[in-house]
Amino acid sequence: MSKKLVGGIIGAVVVVAIFGLSAFFLRGRNSENENNNDNNGGNAQVENNTSKTDGKILVAYYSASGNTENVAKKIADNLGADTFEIVPQEIYTDEDLDWTADGSRVNREHEDESLRDIALVNTAPADWASYDTVLIGYPIWWGIAAWPVNNFVKENDFSGKTVIPFATSTSSGLGQSGELLEAMSNGGDWQTGMRFSSRPSDGDIKDFTDSI
Repeated sequence: MSKKLVGGIIGAVVVVAIFGLSAFFLRGRNSENENNNDNNGGNAQVENNTSKTDGKILVAYYSASGNTENVAKKIADNLGADTFEIVPQEIYTDEDLDWTADGSRVNREHEDESLRDIALVNTAPADWASYDTVLIGYPIWWGIAAWPVNNFVKENDFSGKTVIPFATSTSSGLGQSGELLEAMSNGGDWQTGMRFSSRPSDGDIKDFTDSI
């Protein structure tokens, strides 16, 4: 065998060896980078899925004209919360809600407290026990919470839950609506409530949810 042929074979072996070692170290470095990316992705996912409170959140609301529902859904979106609509078995019509008309349903119920025992379609979601924080929304009627909310509060056990009321109104303040609901409730750590205008800005709602 000639010296040139032997030299060529040896050179080829050296090149293959160097290429193999380079590929080995490159695979190791890529593997390390993939592991780091997986770890970073896991941390990001945990941060994105972590709610502003320590547990599962429910936004329960009664809405007569849609204003409270609008606020409730935006609050739920900001907090990553579930929603539960408080629905009377006998729905209030526009005529029922006309407080300027003598003898309208809301006027009769305002004048006679015994008429405020409003039966509900459902009193709570099936997984009620899983919620750690419950926000309760309602319109203000005559300076207090709209009374369809009362039986939702009375018929549920709020023990171990943080409870935050919020209300919508054209001009009335929150008043003692939150304290009166707390007085008729079964337990719960009731927080100071929040009053919104009938059509608050998204910024106002975000300021509220950021404070929770």
